Amino acid sequence: MLIRRAEISDIPDILRLLVQVCNVHQDIRPDIFKRDGVKYTESDLHQILSDELSPIWCAVEDGTFLGYCFCQWKEYRDSTVMMDRRELYIDDLCVDESARGKGVATALFRYVTDIAKKEGAKFITLNVWEGNSALRFYENMGMKPRKVFMDFPLED
Repeated sequence: MLIRRAEISDIPDILRLLVQVCNVHQDIRPDIFKRDGVKYTESDLHQILSDELSPIWCAVEDGTFLGYCFCQWKEYRDSTVMMDRRELYIDDLCVDESARGKGVATALFRYVTDIAKKEGAKFITLNVWEGNSALRFYENMGMKPRKVFMDFPLED
């Protein structure tokens, strides 16, 4: 398996996986997510792919696109309450349904972890929805909760 920076030619595969991610979320929270949506449009992806602070890493094997990891570099400086630091935020990590359980997510996570360490990051951060099986994966990778985002439904 090869992990490399995503390219313009990967956009159709990225869009296909973005639908899969949306549907995972829609299954968990149909009160929030639409079916078959995408977080980013093709135009958004062109912009993201040209942004050095928002790399997308993808896993490919024998010409087959297996998964991606959207990342964002975050810098915190001169806060009155928080320490200066650099973090790598994982905005989205998805493995194609047909490739799940084959170590692709682990390979992507370890790859971006190595990059974060080399680039002087102090943390890798991400958000994961309650009820998503990815939560267990991230815990197995050694991640721990930093804060909890809660909601209170006002309708039945």
